[in-house]
Amino acid sequence: MLESQPEPAVAPDAAVAPDAADAAEILRAITRIAYLITRARRHDRVRTVAAVPLDRAAVMVLQQLSEAGPVRSGELATQLEVEAPHVTRQVQRLQQAGYLDRVPDPDDRRAQLIQLTPSGRAASDRIREAGTSSMQAALAHWPPQELHQLATLLHRMVDDFLAYSAEEEPGQPAP
Repeated sequence: MLESQPEPAVAPDAAVAPDAADAAEILRAITRIAYLITRARRHDRVRTVAAVPLDRAAVMVLQQLSEAGPVRSGELATQLEVEAPHVTRQVQRLQQAGYLDRVPDPDDRRAQLIQLTPSGRAASDRIREAGTSSMQAALAHWPPQELHQLATLLHRMVDDFLAYSAEEEPGQPAP
């Protein structure tokens, strides 16, 4: 079997639009993946394995802070693409549970940054490990080079989709 490497991203002007049938199949597969990943049953299993008693919205906040580091509340809302009051409620709950702290922003002492506590970092790590273990088990029969290629292509697709969204919807974050 020949190992193929993903082509470098092509500027949108020079790209040929994907065949409608291929685009539809890609969308169908992504929709199925999104459904499977966001199902309550899957969340409950990950929550149980990770021993983290949080709802899906709270888990998303923890995971985003784990990836992005300390941020202002408004920036966190932008990153999660939700309204600021939603983030405020989640942050308050997570802070009361000991997963988050507010600290002064070193660039503006009037503002505060939200950051994970050691307990929040540990919970986020356990959630990520539980999800990663499930993915490893599901794809255990795949050859390593195909897994690497899939990961590369998925990141490329997300980056291209974000770039397209930024052009189509002003205010969207660029990749």
